[in-house]
Amino acid sequence: MTDSYVVNVDAAVYRLRDGDPEYLLIERGADEDHAAGTMGLPGGTMETSPDDPADLGGAGAIESTLRRELREEVAVEVGEVVVVTSGVFALDTGEPCLNVVCLAEHEAGDPYPAAPDEVAAVDWYTLDRVAGDDGDEADMPGFTRGYVEAAEAARTTDP
Repeated sequence: MTDSYVVNVDAAVYRLRDGDPEYLLIERGADEDHAAGTMGLPGGTMETSPDDPADLGGAGAIESTLRRELREEVAVEVGEVVVVTSGVFALDTGEPCLNVVCLAEHEAGDPYPAAPDEVAAVDWYTLDRVAGDDGDEADMPGFTRGYVEAAEAARTTDP
């Protein structure tokens, strides 16, 4: 039995353009420990920092991690954060990872690779582009498509 997991938080950040959603995706840096060079959602691991009680598992730990990672990686701010889905997978190192995917609307900041060692590129993707229906040959793992689909389903579902 595994005694510990890495906890990762991914952000399905969206904006509406002419009423249609676009999702912010990143190309992961070539030196990343997991899925290097592929398209994914911005995010990162929960850290245990005595400077931020939320990062120690207190109330708001997921949201605190998400907001920190978005500022560090792509320099954006978001509105309300809603947990959409979660799952467990093995990192390339074999270490188990609990991944939490959240939905949040873009509020401020023009996204760019603020942490170029982690993020090689950023772009807004329509749902057709995420699905690969527009001829885009981006290296997008199926799990990234699945996370965006889950986020879009949550976005369009009445509470």
